[in-house]
Amino acid sequence: MRLAALRIAAGPDAWRECGFEVSEEGTVRVGSVGLELAGGEGGIEGWSLRGARGTDLDGLATEGAPPEQLATAARHPNTAVRIDHLVVFTPDLKRTVAAFEGAGLDLRRLREPDEPGPSVRQAFFRLGEVIAEVVENARAPEGPASFWGITFAVADLDRCVELLGPKMGEIHDAVQPGRRIATARREANLAIPVAFIDEGAVGRSSGWSP
Repeated sequence: MRLAALRIAAGPDAWRECGFEVSEEGTVRVGSVGLELAGGEGGIEGWSLRGARGTDLDGLATEGAPPEQLATAARHPNTAVRIDHLVVFTPDLKRTVAAFEGAGLDLRRLREPDEPGPSVRQAFFRLGEVIAEVVENARAPEGPASFWGITFAVADLDRCVELLGPKMGEIHDAVQPGRRIATARREANLAIPVAFIDEGAVGRSSGWSP
């Protein structure tokens, strides 16, 4: 099971200005995942999964993806190399986990609020080089799960922050020892919450949460 693509309601100009290499068609390839910048009022509109047994994922707009084709990874000025993790909110973690597992997603672990880190319940799923971090949001109204934001792993966080300048918050320690993270400010106009984290090992979520 792999994440093949994300469809984001955002224009390409702001992403280009934040150091992403954007194609003429308005797509960004980060690692093995394509980001389709579809324009609009913001938010992650849907995803494409390769190898899923179904597309009923607790209300998340889901499409199947064709067989993987080899593609050259883009070189981004902000040094992004892959998506570290994709954050999904849900008012009912048990229900969303059941839907994900029913579609064949690989549950890696459940995390309770009394464990070190954020005081929320979380579930972590492996999607190739990406971790889907499902967060139970007690403030969310009843309804389906929803996409929230993306954290990109970068080869050089200091260079990334310098490039974005006032569009980026300060670097601080991530939840995991030895990793650092910084969040893009609203002024970046990326239309979704975005953070950048030291590259680290593939699939080690930072624990970034609401």
